[in-house]
Amino acid sequence: MGNENYKNNLSCDCDVIHEESVQQALNAMIEESTVSKLADFFKVFGDKTRIKILQALSSGELCVCDIAVVLNMTKSAVSHQLRFLREVNLIKARRDGKNVFYSLADSHVKTILSQGLEHIEE
Repeated sequence: MGNENYKNNLSCDCDVIHEESVQQALNAMIEESTVSKLADFFKVFGDKTRIKILQALSSGELCVCDIAVVLNMTKSAVSHQLRFLREVNLIKARRDGKNVFYSLADSHVKTILSQGLEHIEE
């Protein structure tokens, strides 16, 4: 109950603008076009199937058939998501004969996944 009162008292009742703090926040703001790109980037992580594919690929390179088995999905459904993940540069593909192997685009993707997981497990 004490925590409830704390939450209810989080609104600011003052009319004073803390100019230095406001200026510091304004200086830290990124351009609107960059904000849009960043928001689109994080939308990718809003889909459970894409998260599962990225998680599977964090262990190493896999082909569509491998991913389909790991996720218990059809190759068609996996291919659709892989195409999307390639378009947003989160994964890359490598052809070896008739097979195409997929992997994470770079170490940043694995870092984002692991930091997100670490955050929700706190």
